[in-house]
Amino acid sequence: MRPLHAALLATAVAAAAPAAAESIAIREIGSFHVGGRTATIEGLANREITFTAGAPPLRINPNGDFQVEQMYVQYVKLADPRARVPLLMWHGGGLTGATWETTPDGRPGWQMYFLRQGHDVYVSDAVERGRSGWARFPEIFAGEPVFRTLGEGWGLFRVGPADGWNADPGQRRAFPDTQFPVAAWNQFGKQSVPRWVTTDAQIQRAYDALVQQACPCVIMMHSQGANFGFNAALAAPDKVRAIIAVEPSGAPDPSRAEAARVKGIPHLVVWGDHIAGNPFWERLRGNIERWQVAIREAGGVADTLDLPARNIRGNSHMLMMDLNSDQVASLVQDWIAAKGLMR
Repeated sequence: MRPLHAALLATAVAAAAPAAAESIAIREIGSFHVGGRTATIEGLANREITFTAGAPPLRINPNGDFQVEQMYVQYVKLADPRARVPLLMWHGGGLTGATWETTPDGRPGWQMYFLRQGHDVYVSDAVERGRSGWARFPEIFAGEPVFRTLGEGWGLFRVGPADGWNADPGQRRAFPDTQFPVAAWNQFGKQSVPRWVTTDAQIQRAYDALVQQACPCVIMMHSQGANFGFNAALAAPDKVRAIIAVEPSGAPDPSRAEAARVKGIPHLVVWGDHIAGNPFWERLRGNIERWQVAIREAGGVADTLDLPARNIRGNSHMLMMDLNSDQVASLVQDWIAAKGLMR
């Protein structure tokens, strides 16, 4: 594909970008599916289905061979990247790669920010999410999907106190210093998708396959996606140049032997605000810090970007969507550059 001026793509990727934003030249935009397997289903009854109003019904046999557990990946490659390796962006639970794209209130997201900083960027939808597609359940995916209500994330993602949720937007109580664009909360809710709690092994296999196909790379991961990123680095330490965990919700067993495998990979963990005094998040953070300590004791680098400690207040769990998202991204970019990952 010929290099394309970013202005030609404005309606697709940066409709809300400031008029004065610097243009970028794109070499290629594309996508692929990675991982997955063929599964066979037997013993289900035939069904008669009408697919379109007015069409005759068809008798469908639901048995047979199916392609399942694949992962969708979209990439944007620059004409002249300044980063040494691509940046892979992995989303959190109940979400898709839309996490990294345009913010709920219409600002350019971190996908565009890091493209402008000179990174080729790969944004994926994990197994069972978005364009990766579902499989039958419980025949292939054990159990049933979990759906997030609009109110659940209000407290869990630390936009406001849990009892501050109200179906009436005018009655919702956010933290006074929240950086999340609260007027766009319902718009953010449209990004939520069903998730399973039984598919971690399948998701991990697909991410590991992506690392083998797209790396060497830097992996930036959010929330649930972080544990997959930590484990992907353990599985292929020769392929991962750095790990950036944005509010991670899980970490590997903090043994010295495990940590020694990734001592050559610099790690950065980024935390927002309103964690202190929240038992759920204090426990999660403690688990992550034990993993960081193990990496450091093994001779590696495990840095922490604590935003409140830098007097940057009010950030939610969705840092990449907060009103100061570019400020946070710039601190992450500074860390990437300091690790020698830019040309």
